[in-house]
Amino acid sequence: MLYTIQNSYLSISADTFGAELHSLKCGELEYLWQCGDAWKRYAPILFPFICAPADKKYLMDGKEYQMKANHGFARDMEFTFLRQTENELAFELTENAETLAQYPFHFRLEIIYRLSQDGAEVCHIVENTEHQPMYFYLGGHPAFQCPIGNDGEFSDYYVEYEKPEHLTHQNGMEVKELREGRILPVSRTLFDYDSIILPSPASHKISLKSGKSSHSVTLEFPESDCITVWSATGDNRAAFVCLEPWTSVPTDFDNAEPELSRKKHAISLDAGQRFSYSYKICVK
Repeated sequence: MLYTIQNSYLSISADTFGAELHSLKCGELEYLWQCGDAWKRYAPILFPFICAPADKKYLMDGKEYQMKANHGFARDMEFTFLRQTENELAFELTENAETLAQYPFHFRLEIIYRLSQDGAEVCHIVENTEHQPMYFYLGGHPAFQCPIGNDGEFSDYYVEYEKPEHLTHQNGMEVKELREGRILPVSRTLFDYDSIILPSPASHKISLKSGKSSHSVTLEFPESDCITVWSATGDNRAAFVCLEPWTSVPTDFDNAEPELSRKKHAISLDAGQRFSYSYKICVK
């Protein structure tokens, strides 16, 4: 079921399925990709994995488990609607037979969307309701319209990092398109080698802009240890660019260690403890 809140500047809608953001509008202008044929999602929640371990299999205490899909299961599950206030929507997911078959932990995942005058905050709260430590990865995957509205073409846009960075493709090749360390022009071939993953970024902000538009999207991610940029390569229907804030590099970077509790970048959360992770989307 879809729920909507709005203020004098923005409106957002989110669904109980996946607790996924479906719309982010300023006035009548939609900034979020609207789930077209090139990619049938809007802004999925990535939990308890980012990407996937090798063959979607991993070990926990020596026992093998297998995820059904990439990016974990949260994005494909029905959440419980918790509350709606003037400026907030909240959803909750807890373990069930389906999750326990893939991931042997009891947990509570709360997703909160908060509106302010300058943007929308996305907050994730993971609570370990298990009697032992749990391990997970967590991230966002929002896709933004490119072009924004009818302003220009896909190739007129660029991604701007807050600070100079050194970028590599997912296969390790240097991203030669990067200009002045901060400006990444968007093209249909930019993502031929999949996502552009930046571990430990110097930047805490990233923007999607165009010299042919007064509109832009800025993602603020002060709590993230990885920022990723992606779009479907070579597909002219893919009128979007994903700006993805992650807690760390994806799970597959840790494939050398099959045991989840020993994977380098997995978050360890003690029994009864809570972990909070947020990012913010600002539009103009």
